[in-house]
Amino acid sequence: MEKKKNKANIVRSPQLGRLNSTTSSPPSGSSARDRVHSVDPYGFERLEDFDYESYEELMSEYLAVLTRRSIRWSKMLQGRGRLEKSIKVKRYVRKGVPNEHRGLIWMSASGAQEYLEKNPGYYHSLLDTTKQQHDPKLVDSIRTDLNRTFPDNVQFRKTSNPCLQKTLYNVLLAYGHHNPAVGYCQGMNFIAGYLIIITKDEEKSFWLMDALLGRILPDYYTPAMLGLKMDQEVLGELVRTKAPVVWQAMGQHNVMWTLVVSRWFICLYIDVLPVETVLRIWDCLFYEGSKILFRVALTLIRNQQAEVQQAGSLPDICDSFKHMTRGPYVEDCHTFMQKIFTEPGSLSMATITKLRETCRARIIAEES
Repeated sequence: MEKKKNKANIVRSPQLGRLNSTTSSPPSGSSARDRVHSVDPYGFERLEDFDYESYEELMSEYLAVLTRRSIRWSKMLQGRGRLEKSIKVKRYVRKGVPNEHRGLIWMSASGAQEYLEKNPGYYHSLLDTTKQQHDPKLVDSIRTDLNRTFPDNVQFRKTSNPCLQKTLYNVLLAYGHHNPAVGYCQGMNFIAGYLIIITKDEEKSFWLMDALLGRILPDYYTPAMLGLKMDQEVLGELVRTKAPVVWQAMGQHNVMWTLVVSRWFICLYIDVLPVETVLRIWDCLFYEGSKILFRVALTLIRNQQAEVQQAGSLPDICDSFKHMTRGPYVEDCHTFMQKIFTEPGSLSMATITKLRETCRARIIAEES
């Protein structure tokens, strides 16, 4: 039974196939490469070294698991437009939200649905040029990054119909006017892109951006990026106690945390970890808040601490941090998500809040 479970879990790895996606009516005698679509359900093209044979074999068993999980969620959500938080729901979220329910769960758990309902028409008013003059600098910054956003995703290409670049532009422009203190900075395009892929809705994506950038991760994307700097330092303090050999190696080689983990936090693990793993992290991020980012980081670091300890130079340490985010350990998202709630040990929001206060004061003092 355990062996079967492990095989099924591996299928949720994006490298082995992001959920089920097969070609219709394959010819008899065809290979797995002929039967399995070269584009995953999120629109990302599969890698050249994608293992089609393993994917098909494992998916044949895992479809039943996916179906059971979807049925359980459907029963729990039956007749509900939103979900009240509870121990049961938290357990369900940690095990993964079926893709067809992700938009609803993210909107409800983050409070975005409530903001949308309290502000009818607000999103569209931000895009109405008769009511608001668009900032040309904001427009130029966003347009510059449109073609750089997920070039490996067919839905974001200009040849796609519809092309999600227009939707992405609208969401980023609206958010820039909604929150001028942030405006637009690189990294926000990838976050908005993921939200659009999942919700398939401009307005919902906008309000989820508002939840993430305004409430869950405040000051991450402001010009000073104080929230981002602070959380990088908080991670360092957590590593000091939970992975001391890594903390010692970082100090020995004078490696600043921003050098190795800033991309993890600023992109919320997009293009750092496999797609399905990122979505599982986001399920918990919207439901439980920012401490999930630390749990993920600590799990990655603790798994690779022996290699970091043996690093002989700054480049070696940087390579070790790159290795943390690759391979079967992170591709098997189901097992990985189980580990983030056990491997780092106890990690309360009270502890993080206290560390944030200390690190924030230190950063402000150093920069003043």
